[in-house]
Order: sequence, then structure tokens, then C-alpha cells
Amino acid sequence: MKIMGILNVTPDSFSDGGAYVDIEKAVAHAVQMVADGADVIDIGGESTRPGSVPISLEEELARVIPVIQRLRDVVDVPISIDTYKAEVARQAVAAGVTIINDVWAGRRDPEMLRVMAESDAQVVLMHNRTPEQENAALTSIVSEVLAELQATVDLALAAGVEKERIIVDPGIGFGKTLEQNIELIKHIDQLKSLGYPVLLAASKKRTIRALAQTEDLGLGVGVGTLAVTCYACTKGIAYVRVHEVKENKLAINVMGNLE
Repeated sequence: MKIMGILNVTPDSFSDGGAYVDIEKAVAHAVQMVADGADVIDIGGESTRPGSVPISLEEELARVIPVIQRLRDVVDVPISIDTYKAEVARQAVAAGVTIINDVWAGRRDPEMLRVMAESDAQVVLMHNRTPEQENAALTSIVSEVLAELQATVDLALAAGVEKERIIVDPGIGFGKTLEQNIELIKHIDQLKSLGYPVLLAASKKRTIRALAQTEDLGLGVGVGTLAVTCYACTKGIAYVRVHEVKENKLAINVMGNLE
């Protein structure tokens, strides 16, 4: 299992908002995550937490591009850009990014699938639902997420994205109820039936608090995230996207040595 370390260069992300808006602090944190075992650094310049305020293209570029330019020279792991804006993805790839991680899987910005296709980057296609879709209840969460992810993958393939570049993500916390998020984690291995590597991004989310039965935003959600990482290991999931790399790497090492 590979670890995608989260680097939020935002003032308002739910877990670490404001901690790494300074370029030097962001770069230092990324370097430390690589030292701790991160296989990928995922840079986000706009919060996607519930209730977050969208920012302009110019603001997002100003937050992420300087960090990418610095990081490409000081880390030896792939850099990912967490964005739904095609122009951000295009400039990020030009700056050295090799993974495009889009929470809307190319369905928010009409140019994103073209940017994905024209790049050589891997792409993370995450399940998400528009407000209109959310009004249509998901009655069988796993099968319906599978079907909707397959439709998203088909769009990417039709646009020219090669199959070997695709990673899928069930979108824990996006357009789903708490119970649906838990059900998806429980049956995360079923997403492998699509034929693509699966990324699980549940780190410190409300679902983790519910599973751990805690409101402790420090130790509670940290330990809860470790438990979910271990569970994902047993299910053969390819990637976990986490805030605390060192702890999750140690947990993965233990799980690997118990196989």
C-alpha cells in the first residue's frame, strides 16, 4: 500500500487549515512527510470541506504553483495536485506534477478531461454528486457508487485518458450520508472490481470520528485513521491519503509483516 501525504496550502481546510500557507513551512512539511514514508505528496490550494468558500483561479494558482516549483527539486516522489480546475491542473503539470486528483473527476470543469488526456499524468477520479444528484437518494450505496464511478471512468477513457493512468476514489464524505460513508469503507474492496487501483481518502473525516465514537480531533481521529488504514491493508487497497504519514507508515509496515 502507498501513502499519499496531504499538503493543504489553504487557510481553511478542516484539519490543518492555515498551518502550511507559508511556502517554507509547506516545503519543509512535505520534505518531512517524504522522510516519514510518503510515496506521493498531494497539494491542495482550495478547501473542499463542507461549507468552504470557493476561491478564484488566480488565488489557487498563487497558492500551489510556487510550492510545486520548490518541491520538484527537493523531493523524489510524485507530486499530485488536488484541484477541479483545468487551468490549475494544466499549469501544475507544467510545473512538475505527475498526478491530477480531481474531486469532481473531470465533471466540474468542461476542460478538465481534455487536460487529463493531453498530459501524461495519472488521474484520480473521485465519486462525487452534484446537489441535484444528492436529492436522488442512494439506496444501494456500494453498487450505485460502482456504477457511477464506471460511468466517470468511461468518460475519461473516451476523452483519451489511458486506462493505466486511472485511479478511483469512492469519495468518502462527498455527497453521502454518514451511514453510506461507513458502508463504503466496510466494502471498499468491491471497488477493485472496476479494474483500477483504489485510493481511500478518509483521514480525520467525520466518518472516522463516528467509527471511533469520539469528538477528539487529535488523538481520537488520528488513531481512528490508523485503524481504517489497517483495515484497508487487509482489503488490498492501493493508496491511502492521510495527514499523519509517519504513524500510518508504521501501521502499514506492521500489517505487511503480519501477512
